[in-house]
Amino acid sequence: MRCSVDGRELLNFCSNDYLGLSQDPRVIAALRDAATEGAGAGASHLVCGHDVQHAALETELAEWLQAPRALLFGSGYLANLAVVQALLGDGDVCVQDKLNHASLIDAARLASCTSRRYPHADAEGAARQLASHAQGAALLASDGVFSMDGDVAPLRELVKVAHEQQATLYIDDAHGIGVLGDGGRGSVAAAGLASSDVPLRLVTFGKALGNAGAAVVGDADLIAHLAETARPYIYTTAMPPAQAAATREAVRIARAGDDLRERLRANIERLTDGARVRGLALMPSDTPIQPMLIGSDTHALAMAAALEDRGYWVAPIRPPTVPEGSARLRITLSAAHDAQQIDGLLDALAQARDTVMA
Repeated sequence: MRCSVDGRELLNFCSNDYLGLSQDPRVIAALRDAATEGAGAGASHLVCGHDVQHAALETELAEWLQAPRALLFGSGYLANLAVVQALLGDGDVCVQDKLNHASLIDAARLASCTSRRYPHADAEGAARQLASHAQGAALLASDGVFSMDGDVAPLRELVKVAHEQQATLYIDDAHGIGVLGDGGRGSVAAAGLASSDVPLRLVTFGKALGNAGAAVVGDADLIAHLAETARPYIYTTAMPPAQAAATREAVRIARAGDDLRERLRANIERLTDGARVRGLALMPSDTPIQPMLIGSDTHALAMAAALEDRGYWVAPIRPPTVPEGSARLRITLSAAHDAQQIDGLLDALAQARDTVMA
């Protein structure tokens, strides 16, 4: 997890590469070998850009996540735009968690539907918002793991709300896939839910899978509707086939990667235990996203700079990404980190805190 930043070598503690697969030799080899057949797809999926690598990746994703079908997209941002715009329009409503990813917020704005947001992780609040909209279609959308807080959505409660309010439930599991649940199947599996409970899920390839791109998996009829109507799918060139091949290899590793997930869990425990001993106030999280709440933008920037001086790269997150007064250091862990690196980060955090916050 070492990287070069402005000519300096730093230990990276702000990447979403949770399993270390972006640097895995097997994934790199799959990309290199498939690239000998061509650099790009040449067209959109529906014209002539849908390669055998794309088809195989969709099949393997659906099998892994125990869902009827998967559909590829160039990025998670595009996929979220696609889902909301394809399912909703005038007279419909999108109800979503206040801390959802920006792409879901933007998607609702662009879909010309009514957009309503409920207090973070408040399933009863979601139910109230859905109940107040009696007409049209309804979509209930939530992150599975929240990217800036690291906590997990109350998925079982959201499933119940969606069923009672006759809404389609959509979970953006960008930060859960590969990390949580049996076989790394994400937050939905970790909650003991089946694909039938969550009709649509977003899977991104740029986090635990160490690649680029995304897919929406779920109900076959809904996925078919997306393929026929979603503008971000229809009107863009397909991802390079070599990228799909590399992602296929990452999926195979992640499916069998209980050892990687165990190493990641051990790293999370080491960080949280060490932070407690040193009096470092981490936000409540059992995922690789371990934010340290600072509050002041100025202090967050100064803490990040002090860490960089000590050889650690930790991103300071400030408004508008997070609410005013809640600037933080977003520490992220990987299975590729070792105990010595985590202990060094903890010591550097304590030293930076004592210097900056004195």
